Amino acid sequence: MSDQSTALDEIISKLKTERDELQLKIHLASMDAKDDYERISGKVDELNDQYEPVKDAVEESAGNVLAALGLVADELKAGFQRVRKSIGE
Repeated sequence: MSDQSTALDEIISKLKTERDELQLKIHLASMDAKDDYERISGKVDELNDQYEPVKDAVEESAGNVLAALGLVADELKAGFQRVRKSIGE
């Protein structure tokens, strides 16, 4: 497994952890934050579903896919930061 793949494994793990932590606090948040959370939470699962099949693929062809998934992961991290900000963390 490549360094890029390992890094993406770690990012996805951190996103799942952050999603689970926010879920515990989201009941106190506004409806907008809840809607934003639900949208982002689903995308974490979509990202994981897209990543798993390419994780062990040949490095050369998977490189571009992994880079694209990394960009999606960055967008999701920013989305979780927006949710945290909107619930006052």
